[in-house]
Formats: sequence, structure tokens, C-alpha cells
Amino acid sequence: MRRGIISVVVVLIIVSLFGCTASPRFGSRDRAPAAPSATEYRGRAPVLTIEGVASYYAHDFHGRRTANGEIYDMYAMTAAHKSFPFDTVIRVSNLSNDKSIIVRINDRGPFVEGRVIDLSLGAAREVDMIESGTTQVRLEVLEWGNN
Repeated sequence: MRRGIISVVVVLIIVSLFGCTASPRFGSRDRAPAAPSATEYRGRAPVLTIEGVASYYAHDFHGRRTANGEIYDMYAMTAAHKSFPFDTVIRVSNLSNDKSIIVRINDRGPFVEGRVIDLSLGAAREVDMIESGTTQVRLEVLEWGNN
């Protein structure tokens, strides 16, 4: 009888220890990979080019998990796209002022009809679209992600 109680206690201890471990889904993606470098992609021909309306997202999502599991940093050079694979690298050019930035897809969106991409606040600042909130852009896929 005593042996059975000890076995149950040992099993409960083991289950409680392993039941409290972190989810493996988020463990490796908490820290975002380094931002894509403009010099790394200089001169690279785009794989795909799309034009449409871009928007940006910032404060309401800062510090929350993105769709790929990493923590959203509104100052990073990242973006959300509805279907491009995660870690796809894109050059985004503001068609009204010819400013461009290279971003990495790490989230899903935008969820507003007619928009092709949601930029992080940092990326939106680089292409000077904060005042307008949305702008016409050209997306040039430079490298497909592997997810």
C-alpha cells in the first residue's frame, strides 16, 4: 500500500514539473532575426512585383506575439502580409516619394480589403507614410521565406 502511494506521488511530481515547461512554439522565435540589410540585397532582381495600398500598425500590437510566434517590435523593419511565407524579404517603395525599405514578413494581415501590406511603425517612418496612414506602394519580393 505504501509503495503505491509513493509511486503516485512520484508520478504527480514528474507530471507537474513537465506540465509547467514553456511551449516549444514560442521558445525559439521570441527574438527576431536580424533585420534584412539593404546592402545585402542591393542589385538583386525581384522575384515578384506587386503594387497596391500599404498601411501600418504600431502601438496596439507592440509587445504581442506575431503570427510566426515572435514578439512584435513596432520599431523593427517587419511587415504583415496575408499569404507570403514568413521570413520573405521584400523591398517596399512608396510610389509618391520613391523612398524604399527592405522588410521581413513575420505576421499576417492587413485585414482591410484593398490593402496589400501592413508595415511596422519603423518601416512606415522610413518610407514617410506616417502622416497619410496609407500610401500606394510597390512590393518587390527579393527572397522567399522558407515557412
